[in-house]
Amino acid sequence: MHLQALGPRIAPRTAMRALGFGLGKAAGRNMLAGHPQREERQLNHRQPQTIRQLLQAGGDGDPAVLGMVRAPLSFRQLRREMHGLGQALNGLGLGRNDRVAMALPNGPEMAVSLLAVAAYASAAPLNPAGRRAEFDFQLSDLGAKALLIDSKGSPEAVAAARGLGIAVLELSAKPGQPAACFALNAAQSVAPAPRSGDGPAGPQDIALALHTSGTTARPKIVPLTQANLCASAANIAGTLGLGRADCCLNPMPLFHVHGLMAAVLASLGAGGSVFALPGFDALRFFSQLRQAAPSWYTAVPSMHQAILARAPRNRAIIAQTPLRFIRSSSAPLPPQVLADLEETFGVPVIEAYAMTEAAHQMTSNPLPPGRRKPGSVGRAAGPEVAIMDEQAPKLLGPGRVGEVVVRGANVTPGYEANPQANAEAFADGWFRTGDLGLMDEEGYLRIKGRLKEIINRGGEKISPREVDEALLDHPAIRQAAAFALPHPKLGEEVAAAVVLREGAQASESEIRRFAAMRLAAFKTPRLVLILDALPKGATGKLQRIGLAKQLGLA
Repeated sequence: MHLQALGPRIAPRTAMRALGFGLGKAAGRNMLAGHPQREERQLNHRQPQTIRQLLQAGGDGDPAVLGMVRAPLSFRQLRREMHGLGQALNGLGLGRNDRVAMALPNGPEMAVSLLAVAAYASAAPLNPAGRRAEFDFQLSDLGAKALLIDSKGSPEAVAAARGLGIAVLELSAKPGQPAACFALNAAQSVAPAPRSGDGPAGPQDIALALHTSGTTARPKIVPLTQANLCASAANIAGTLGLGRADCCLNPMPLFHVHGLMAAVLASLGAGGSVFALPGFDALRFFSQLRQAAPSWYTAVPSMHQAILARAPRNRAIIAQTPLRFIRSSSAPLPPQVLADLEETFGVPVIEAYAMTEAAHQMTSNPLPPGRRKPGSVGRAAGPEVAIMDEQAPKLLGPGRVGEVVVRGANVTPGYEANPQANAEAFADGWFRTGDLGLMDEEGYLRIKGRLKEIINRGGEKISPREVDEALLDHPAIRQAAAFALPHPKLGEEVAAAVVLREGAQASESEIRRFAAMRLAAFKTPRLVLILDALPKGATGKLQRIGLAKQLGLA
């Protein structure tokens, strides 16, 4: 069976890049509001409640999705591709809330197909580089009705799907067509008819299902509704002042909420565009920056640090492709790295605080002329954010340390089929993030660390982030990660792993002495390891919990 997953196509516009993409810069300062839309595209001019409504913001001929090789995809083409794939899914018996797992590599095809699946069914993007055992668990736990792959396939995912009796659907790019124009191939129908009916999903239908990292427990499924995603996209676009002239360069994987929400949905929902990279490659980043000429990019701190390491030899490209701002999220950004980025690129660096359960962004430092506070993750940026007593559901005032809690239209309605996790995670309508923090008098939030990452040294509670920042003041250290080391008497001891700057030298004992001058004795690492690289997860985030075991120390 062969299904063509789109309606009639229009010829690519040869002048698209000149007319839209790459205009960013000063013009990109336009705010989200102020772009008149046709009445049928924004009913009563209310905030969009579904992905299809959200993606009506872009002009028909404006660029939407761009890639390294093929021509840009316009908004008109994007909407047609999504509609075509939605109809193809319906024809296979897949409809609203039916779970479609996706094991696709990063790039325009992944971006567009994910949007289409999320708009007409329920998308569950997976890391295509996963192992068979991971896919076995994920596909079974999700209750997936189909697995979507590309022509290169994902052998481990396909083997898992076939072992579970799950239909495998294949996307194939159409030669000579713009980025993300594809056909959908399937051996047979998945089901007689869509469970929830044909047509696009509604506001409360589940658009996206993601597993938590599962670092300390069995991974949980986080369902996010159409309305959740639209609220988050609007929050991000408003915070960053995104407009139709903005283009985001995205190195983040699209099986993670950061890349999907901040780079793709927020950009497209503001009528702007996204340049979808095939993944992050520090060696190619600056040539990709030159080709894309974006107005901004978003990444995790480890990516920013890798970019900084190669910046000195790419100063000409930096000067030729000025950005409007740089965004960082998904892990703490050390103040030293923020300062280096701003000095290197000459633009503000905006750090945001986010998590999957909130459909990404919760707080953010504002763009100038708003005040940015290094070391702070900014103010509430869409949802309500507060500090709650760890022992009782009581909110605390400014300057008091407690658990960060959040509530708002972007927050998940609850973990899927997990009443125990929901009972632990929600209190008086607030979602408990598991992070320790404090709010100052101006509403700026400072994160003290994950509750589960706090090092308990004989009753003394130590934030690994504080140790990281002290170590990063050492001129030879490029990256640092403090972690808990098992101790027979104290329970836990402080250890740290560091990566040195290129060409720099420092010994473990010298680094310990340096730290002892800046930290209380009980916070000073008793063990320092000098590594070539810090262990990271698939999204580039440091995996601090369990680091001692990964390094063979426990």
